Amino acid sequence: MILAALAAIVGPGLTPFDPAAQDLPLRLAGPTLTHPFGLDELGRDVLARVLAGARISFFVGLTVVSISASIGTFLGAVAGYFGGVLDDAIGRAIDVLLAFPGLLLAIALVAVLGPSLSNVLFALTIIGWVGYARLVRGQALRARELEYVQAARAVGARAPHVLWRHIIPAAMPAVVVQATLGMGGAIIGEAALSFLGLGVQPPTPSWGTMLNGGRAHLLDAPHLTIFPGLAIAALVLGLNFLGDGLRDAADPKQT
Repeated sequence: MILAALAAIVGPGLTPFDPAAQDLPLRLAGPTLTHPFGLDELGRDVLARVLAGARISFFVGLTVVSISASIGTFLGAVAGYFGGVLDDAIGRAIDVLLAFPGLLLAIALVAVLGPSLSNVLFALTIIGWVGYARLVRGQALRARELEYVQAARAVGARAPHVLWRHIIPAAMPAVVVQATLGMGGAIIGEAALSFLGLGVQPPTPSWGTMLNGGRAHLLDAPHLTIFPGLAIAALVLGLNFLGDGLRDAADPKQT
């Protein structure tokens, strides 16, 4: 995952080729020393496009996780701390969104709004905050019964103060773990939507669009799908390992 992050930051500096530069006479050429990942159907360097696509994936993952975690943490903390009507209203909204498969709901939203990166971010955020809200609600129900929280309420601390200083900090370790796993899900979601033509639009390089473009050349140029697919798998697997490590560190009793 660290290598993928560095590739996303440095990006084109790791290769002398422009991701958009075409060399049509060499289209579909396989991996060589000059082009380690080969060339695509328009003669563009696949390595340069994979590195450029890493930026898109990290941008989507970080943006979706940041917004979803913020919304979900706030709503979950409010629902768990106050209970009553607020808890019921937020709970019903969560139940409605969970009634639909997440990816299908994202596809429907982007299909209605139109294919673009901003609409992908919106759709993935709409389905992403639910998991954080459920998680933080459970943490808030537990934290509000702790002695130091009861003491803060007893001395007259207002609800916003208790939420910001006690309830939300108590839930943050679990939120961080969920965020690492959620980032992998967001990256897969963006790749899936781009693969279907609903996400990042050509010629902007995206791992999903690269997989879609390589479908027609599975036999004569398999490198068009192998390298973007390996990039997605390696990054998501690294994020899952990171999430498992953080979870074990936050709660050693589970190991």
